[in-house]
Amino acid sequence: MIPAASFPILLVDDEKHILLSSESVLRFAGIREVKAVDDSRQVLPILEKSDIGVIVLDLFMPYLPGKELLAAICREYPHIPVIVMTAADEVETAVECMRIGAFDYLVKPVENSRLISSVRRALEICSLKSQVLQLREHLLTNRVKRPEAFSSIITASPKMSAVFQYCEVIAESLQPVIIIGETGAGKELVAKAIHDLSGVRGKFIPVNIAGLDDNMFSDTLFGHKKGAFTGADQARSGLITQAAGGTLFLDEIGDLSELSQVKLLRLLQEQEYYPVGSDIPLISDARIVAATNRDLREMTAAKTFRNDLYFRLCSHQVMLPPLRERGEDIPLLLEFFLKAAAQIFRKSTPTYPAELVTLLSSYDFPGNIREMKSMVFDAVARHVTGMLSMERFREVIGNRPALSGQDSLLSQRLNDWLLESGGRFPKVREVEELLIDEAMKLAKGNQGIAASLLGFTRQTLNKRLKVRKEKSG
Repeated sequence: MIPAASFPILLVDDEKHILLSSESVLRFAGIREVKAVDDSRQVLPILEKSDIGVIVLDLFMPYLPGKELLAAICREYPHIPVIVMTAADEVETAVECMRIGAFDYLVKPVENSRLISSVRRALEICSLKSQVLQLREHLLTNRVKRPEAFSSIITASPKMSAVFQYCEVIAESLQPVIIIGETGAGKELVAKAIHDLSGVRGKFIPVNIAGLDDNMFSDTLFGHKKGAFTGADQARSGLITQAAGGTLFLDEIGDLSELSQVKLLRLLQEQEYYPVGSDIPLISDARIVAATNRDLREMTAAKTFRNDLYFRLCSHQVMLPPLRERGEDIPLLLEFFLKAAAQIFRKSTPTYPAELVTLLSSYDFPGNIREMKSMVFDAVARHVTGMLSMERFREVIGNRPALSGQDSLLSQRLNDWLLESGGRFPKVREVEELLIDEAMKLAKGNQGIAASLLGFTRQTLNKRLKVRKEKSG
């Protein structure tokens, strides 16, 4: 993390004693880079010349009113969090300020701890954004030639950067591509990026083939001629026609029936297909990009997926990492989904406790990015005012496994303990201590998160830790 001191704080208030008091409080709390101005007309010129991390702004000032200044800052410098600190204890005023774009709203007189915590949260956001920008600049400028093709994918992961590089290499070959990744990991977004990079003139046509029997598959993809079956009053072209000169994206390819696999193989081998009811083949120049969350190698071994089709599809193979292997993306996705949800529900983007990122980082996310999006949207939908509650996240995460592989790690720790103790069977208290140690490591020292992983209350965990400390002391 970039040190908080690298982001200067700008205090704006026409009352000099409040400026002096606030500056002293922040400096005493270790926030050294603080500037203070008592004339609101000086703020915009300062922002033009200096890099400011956070602004603490009074509303009622002569010359340029704080609300007008707030709107101007949010419009011209939307990346700078603005904390409104005013004597106006009015709900309407607070709501209006948050709607304009204020980061937080503090009512004078403000407790020192409240001011410090608000500024520190804002600094954390600044640090996170700066880190993301630096990572993105490094990854996209130095390694990826056409970053605009991946703009819909929110990431700062080196693993994803490697995926992007590979996609750039294979995009223009127009050979079939298979994208392998878990449900909700973003396979369609990667497929669309490959299409955009390829330079083809046609459209990107996605279709989920899960649940389609052979007749539905043939009709959906290849279309039918008039009179092909009961109710076929008119000829209809299929999606393969819509994808002419472009890309046909087949999601959930592992669910394809055996007969449909034969038809797809012919399309890949001969670039031709038959509309339902027709014996005249048509030619296709659409590129095929497929995706699956299943292990096609196992399926070929089990004879449920054709070996020749598998190797045709694997001309190029993209392995998409799950979210649990992209921990650095969790803060980015959280920020992105919070803003998106707030816009949809017509709310101000809520602030969130720093512990939320730690909590989310401890979770396995079996549904990957799609699951995280649903979780955040649900939390924002329930949110009314103040800081975003962690309860909804704890409800979901508390009922699911914590991290993939944790059970094997615990087994290894237990095996190590047995070896060290000469094979003596462990007592309940000893196993409990082992679990507490692992939970605290996983939660990065956060007792609230560790307690939820263990199924304890925070008070119970705190008591156990205190007893252990007294015994060891």
